[in-house]
Amino acid sequence: MTNIVIDARELRQSTGRYVERLIHYLQQIDHDHDYVILLNPTDMDSWEPTNPRFTKVSCPHKEFTFDEQLGFKKQLNDIKADLVHFASVQQPVWYKGKVVTTMQDLTTVRFRNPAKNYVIFTIKRWVYIWVNKRVAKKSVALITPTQFVKDDVTKFTHVNPDKITVTHEAVDEFDEPPTPVPGFEGKQYIMFNGRPLPHKNLRRVIEAFAILHEKYPDLYLMLAGKKNASQATYIALAEKLGVADKVVLTDWITDGQLKWAMQNTKAYIWASLSEGFGLPPLEAMLNSAPVVSSNASCMPEVLGDAAHYFNPLDVQDMATKISEVLEDPILREDLIQKGHQQIKKYSWKRMAEQTLAVYKRALRE
Repeated sequence: MTNIVIDARELRQSTGRYVERLIHYLQQIDHDHDYVILLNPTDMDSWEPTNPRFTKVSCPHKEFTFDEQLGFKKQLNDIKADLVHFASVQQPVWYKGKVVTTMQDLTTVRFRNPAKNYVIFTIKRWVYIWVNKRVAKKSVALITPTQFVKDDVTKFTHVNPDKITVTHEAVDEFDEPPTPVPGFEGKQYIMFNGRPLPHKNLRRVIEAFAILHEKYPDLYLMLAGKKNASQATYIALAEKLGVADKVVLTDWITDGQLKWAMQNTKAYIWASLSEGFGLPPLEAMLNSAPVVSSNASCMPEVLGDAAHYFNPLDVQDMATKISEVLEDPILREDLIQKGHQQIKKYSWKRMAEQTLAVYKRALRE
């Protein structure tokens, strides 16, 4: 009987939505293969299979460690899988079994994180570059979430593009009812949500907001997301530009609060310089927010004509495009309606079906 292993160590992390949805729908559509789902030990009690052909196994080997390269490799050898699907490039690079790897993007290759020690981060980055190239070549098949990432991976690793399958991700309704974000009831605001990493381009978002502030003095900028060391630089920038009382870094908020925030924002701002897919602006569309987006990387591919685009390197252009959405009710409503149609193009179930087809082809090779 064919035995497929899926690395789901990141199931409950922010990046784990992809693998969680994949496993969810594979259990509905595949009754021909046996699966072993490898979970972080802390997730063993929070996930239960619904298909008897799926078994969960604890995998205590942390990403980016020597234990991952040695202990995880030994665990996979002991399982004797016919195929292993790694949901990211973090994997035992010398594992010799048949492998399918999902390469979400090359953002870490492209961007340095200034919050990290420069020397240590640089060394890790060069290792990560080597790992990406090694994994791309040794995997029997690769999966990317967009055509943009497929093209990027092809150029970066020099693998045959026929080896790569694009499986678009999707967006889900938030389970929680909308709940106001403290301090924002009755206020007019634009917003972003996500981790404040360098490629999210928040410095330019704040600079664009400072331009907008001259015209809209009562407007607020909500930056929703778990705080980290880099947020101090954004607070300092807001103070320098004279908008510190209007730029609010919320820290982590619940799904219900995020739903409310998206439903009530005047515009959802997505200024990212690099993404593999970009779920947050689709979630904003789901919740009837007009999206003003960067035209970089995969965003035009994912958002189509349902976003109002700007050059993410041009602060004035960003401010102008946001202002157009704030002032033009027809444009705003058009973006909202097109957003509702755009999200219908994506399906987690279809993604799982396409992934299963990749498994079947890989098993035949």
